[in-house]
Amino acid sequence: MDSSTDPFESSPLAPSTDEMEQIARHVVETMPPRFREAARAVAIRVLDFATDEMLAQMEMEAFELTGLYDGIPLTEKSTWDMPQGPDVVWLFRRPILDEWAERGDVSIAEMVAHVTVHEFAHHFGWSDDDIAAIDQWWL
Repeated sequence: MDSSTDPFESSPLAPSTDEMEQIARHVVETMPPRFREAARAVAIRVLDFATDEMLAQMEMEAFELTGLYDGIPLTEKSTWDMPQGPDVVWLFRRPILDEWAERGDVSIAEMVAHVTVHEFAHHFGWSDDDIAAIDQWWL
């Protein structure tokens, strides 16, 4: 994931929800061309924390969930499916910031990119090898 043109790459400041969404959109724009168009069709939303409903569904605590893919993976979609709503990649700012601070060895842009790619992996039905080709953390 090339984040060299990302303004948050070396910033020591925690981004706002809007700035974190901007980072995630940059990640989509730097995805390999064969995935980029489909990734652009997925909504990206950033909240400080997952909703209580999301946490209950995932059986997780608020600071454990950094991101969530909400939709039907492309590998499971059928032309017969009735759309239930847009596919969404959710990013949860406070847990991402918490992990970023705990790690201390990556930029916030790298942390957001990692979570974003992981959630898009659910959308695309990617294998670990597919993810590793895009996100070097999986190597």
